[in-house]
Parts: sequence; structure tokens; C-alpha cells
Amino acid sequence: MISALRREPGFYRKLWTLAAPMILQNIITTSLGFADTFMVGLLGNAEMAAVTAANVPVFIIQIVIFGFQSGMAVLVSQYWGRGDTDNINRCMGVALYAVTGFSTLLALITFFFPAQVLRLITPNQDLIGLGTRYIQLVGFSYIFNGVSSIYAGLQRSTEYPKFGMILYGISMCVNTFLNYVLIFGKFGAPALGVTGAAIATLTSRVVEFLIAAVFASRSRRIPLRWGCILRPGRAILRRFIRYSAPVVGNEAMWSVGASMLTVIMGHMDNSQDMLAAYALIGNIDRISTVVCFGVAAAAAVIVGKEIGQGRSRKQVYDVSWTLLLVSLLIGGGVAALLLILLPSFSRPVLFPLFRLSSGATEAAVYLSVTYAVSMPMRSFDITNITGVLRAGGDARVASLIDVGPLWLGAIPLMALTGLVLHAPTWVVCIAMQAENLLKCPIGLIRFRSGKWINDVTRAGG
Repeated sequence: MISALRREPGFYRKLWTLAAPMILQNIITTSLGFADTFMVGLLGNAEMAAVTAANVPVFIIQIVIFGFQSGMAVLVSQYWGRGDTDNINRCMGVALYAVTGFSTLLALITFFFPAQVLRLITPNQDLIGLGTRYIQLVGFSYIFNGVSSIYAGLQRSTEYPKFGMILYGISMCVNTFLNYVLIFGKFGAPALGVTGAAIATLTSRVVEFLIAAVFASRSRRIPLRWGCILRPGRAILRRFIRYSAPVVGNEAMWSVGASMLTVIMGHMDNSQDMLAAYALIGNIDRISTVVCFGVAAAAAVIVGKEIGQGRSRKQVYDVSWTLLLVSLLIGGGVAALLLILLPSFSRPVLFPLFRLSSGATEAAVYLSVTYAVSMPMRSFDITNITGVLRAGGDARVASLIDVGPLWLGAIPLMALTGLVLHAPTWVVCIAMQAENLLKCPIGLIRFRSGKWINDVTRAGG
């Protein structure tokens, strides 16, 4: 392992130069979610559980947008290695058409049928009543967020991740301030509670979109070529579908699967406690994995560029193996930190701050432990699947590795333990982690095969 971590001078500087802005961007976006959870949580357990339920379809929209963003990056990072800005614009055009159409469709569904959507997640009428107005408004925010995310992803894939960090930093500040004003009725504004949180989110996403649009129109680094964006052409569309559709399908299937875990919680006997605990621990988990996702995003750029520049298969493999080992070590460090913080800070300080009930506190402890123990494997999987395999053009197999263990392992086991056997909470929490126990060894086998290394910019079709 030590020898594999030794790289040429400047390698780690390049890695962290790429990863650091992405890590900060992820910290900003996850902190935004944490601030939302904290402020809504001050209203009560029921309000926090309602927002958690209402955010299930929103989570699907977010993950699918990330899928289009990641799918675009498969091509863009390699075109960037070749210096082909026309095809970079064409890739962005296809992604923008897809994201705008998808997010608009779901926004309309959640606006016109909010109660029906929420009933799919939980039968609790109190939570449905609290979450209806929230889901109606917040769905539209992701039409604007989809466009800005695609452009931020393009900048990230062309070695300028700082743009996304700045963009989401401004968005976070706007959202947090408006949350404070509209949820609690400050500065003369009405106290709108959960609805105020939705208005704050929608407004911040509009601001985010406007900033991205102005920046894009003035950028000289990758100037907009409207002919390429509006009329990408069949050749790039076929290539985008071939290499990006599996990524988008992967994220869609994974987001629906992950949402099924929330649906199962919403139908358990202690649904309100489970959803409240999951709202808090889910945000802590997202904050704790920001470094993992930052390294994975940097890995995608590095590996994609290496392939695009025509490096040998051995060179690409060796660089990728180093990146995976770095991810594994980072995951181990994060796991140790989470386990230290649980008895010293989370349980005595953080959980009471959110006014968790005794049942929700118990569930939060079990979720914290299982998330921490699985962290090294998850960190490895994140870089291997979303960074290395996808950047190598192996999106189809990466999708199977990512989605299969969730649908065939975690979901049926959690449904069995939580809904059929009515097992103790700690058993249900362990069942949730079956995905990672299966995914890590399968992903390692695929990586070791070397079959994932492909130059997608020169492929036919």
C-alpha cells in the first residue's frame, strides 16, 4: 500500500487543488441542509419529520440532476484533455435539455398532487398536512438548480471547481438568512414555519441560477457557443446517451432505492421517531462524507484527463489505485472521528439541541454507529464508482455495482426487519448497511480487471 501511495512530485498538490474547492462546495451545500434541519427542528419533531418525508421526491430530483452532471463529466473531462470546447458546449446542451425537462415534470407533479405524493411516503396524516405546502413550492426550486448545477459541473470537469464553491456559498447565505426571517417571522415578516423554509429554498435557487447565467455569458475560459448548445447534433447525442444514460439511470435507480429506505421508515411503528432521527443523522452523514465526494470528483477529472491525453492503461490504472487508497484512508479517519464525537458531543449536546424524543435519540445513536462503521467501505465505493469507473467510461457496470446491492440487499432486508418482523431499531439500522457490505468487494473485483479503461471521445457512435 505504501509504495502505491508514492507518486510523482506535484500529484497530491494537483489532487487537493482540485478536491479542496469541491470539498468546500459540499460543506456549503450540506451545511445548508443542516441549517434547514436545525431551524425546522426548532419547531418540533413533527415538523422535522414532515420536511424529511416531503424531501424524498426532492432528493430524487437532486440525485438525478447529479446523475446528468456526472454523466456529462464522463465526456467533458476527456474532451477537456483534448481541448475540444465545441463538443464541451454540445455536451452541456444535451444535459440542459434533459435536466430542465425532468425537473419541470416532477415539479408539476408535486405541485398539483402533493398529498398523493406524500401518501406514498407515509400514511401519517399529520405529517402529510404539514408537508403539503412545502413540497408544492420546493419542487420548482430544482428547475433553477438543475441549470446552475449543470454549468457548475461543467466548470468542475474542466478543472475550475472554485466556481461551484462560490456559487453555492452565496446560495447558502441567502437560504439561511431567509430561513431565519420566514420560518420564525423576523424583521416584520410573517412566521410561516415549514412554508417559510420552502420559500427560502426557492428564492435562493433563483439567485443561484441568475449568478450562473451572468457568469456563463461573460466567461472567456469556456465561451458559450449557442449553436452547439441549442443544436448539439445527433453524434454527440448518441455518445451522450451511450456513456451518460447509464450514469443517469444509475442515479435515478439509486435515489429511488434510497428513498425506499425512507418510505420503509415512514411505515414503521415508530415512524415519527425514525424520520426525525434520520433527518438529523442524514445531514451529519452528508457533512462527514464531503471529503470523500470531493476526492471522488477530483478523481473523475484526473482519470478522465489521463485517458483523454492518451496515457497507457498501466499509467491510468496506477493513478486510479492511488486515488482509491487515499479514499480508503480518508474513510477510516472520518469513521474514527464520528465514533469519538458520538459519546462526547453528539449524544450529550447535539441531540438535545434538536429536541429529539427518547425514541428518536435511541434511533439516532444506532444510525450514527452503523454509518461510522461502514464509512471506510463507503468512501472507497464513492471514489471507485463515481470517480474512477465512470471516468473510464465503464458506466454500465458501475451502475450495476452501485444499484444492485441496494435493491437486492438493503431494501428487502430493511423491509423484512422493520415491517414484517418488527425487529429492534438497531437491527433495522444494520440492515440498511447491507448495501456497503456487498458493494465494496464487487467494485474491487471490477477495478482489478482493468476492463473499465476506455477512451470514450474516440469511440464509435
